[in-house]
Amino acid sequence: MNGPEIALTLAPELYLFAAPDRRAARARTVTDGSSSLGHVVESAGVPLTEVGRLLVDGHEVPASHVPRAGESVEVEGVVRPQRVPGAPLRFLLDVHLGTLARRLRLLGVDAAYENEDIGDPALATRSAAERRVLLSRDRGLLRRREIWAGAYIYSDRPDEQLRDVLGRFAPRLAPWTRCTACNGTLRPAAKDAVVDRVEHGTQRTYDVFAQCADCERVYWRGAHHASLERIVTDALDEFGNAA
Repeated sequence: MNGPEIALTLAPELYLFAAPDRRAARARTVTDGSSSLGHVVESAGVPLTEVGRLLVDGHEVPASHVPRAGESVEVEGVVRPQRVPGAPLRFLLDVHLGTLARRLRLLGVDAAYENEDIGDPALATRSAAERRVLLSRDRGLLRRREIWAGAYIYSDRPDEQLRDVLGRFAPRLAPWTRCTACNGTLRPAAKDAVVDRVEHGTQRTYDVFAQCADCERVYWRGAHHASLERIVTDALDEFGNAA
């Protein structure tokens, strides 16, 4: 590349995306003279989903700005909580984030998820069609132009992933209202209405049930309820019902 040279400064939280020589303040960056600033930032390794304001010589510019020689560019991270305008806040998770999807659903957050890999183009298309925020650890997927909105999941640990999403987007929490299997809504179910869908031991032990309005899966406070209650309690204690 042989074109205008700019000075590029990335926010420290964006360093993990960039090569070591791009992490210094005012890193020398040569552009082609025609590509947008958004393209330049992505070429440095940073998905635009993780970018907040773009400042050129101290003034905010859009990602479509074409850099000129001598400009000083600052790339800021997203401001938390991040607001996603234009649609109800809901998510789409890639195939590698099944545990995170189930935990978001446990908290009543709309989280679509496919347990089979449907491919990057299909995920990006669904994100746009349903106006869902695409969550992924795949930087290439998050660079696809057709996605509605997206966010990189920084950790590979489910507890940290959940805290990251809740802290970044501040969704409204409504625990125990959504099916963890299919994302449908739960409704109270009379015991005699679901008796043929649960084992005899469960029938004798439990009296309170809920059922998914979509897949008809039946829920009750079984052996794993204590661990699920911990996830719910921790989330409510730290993030409440803000939205």
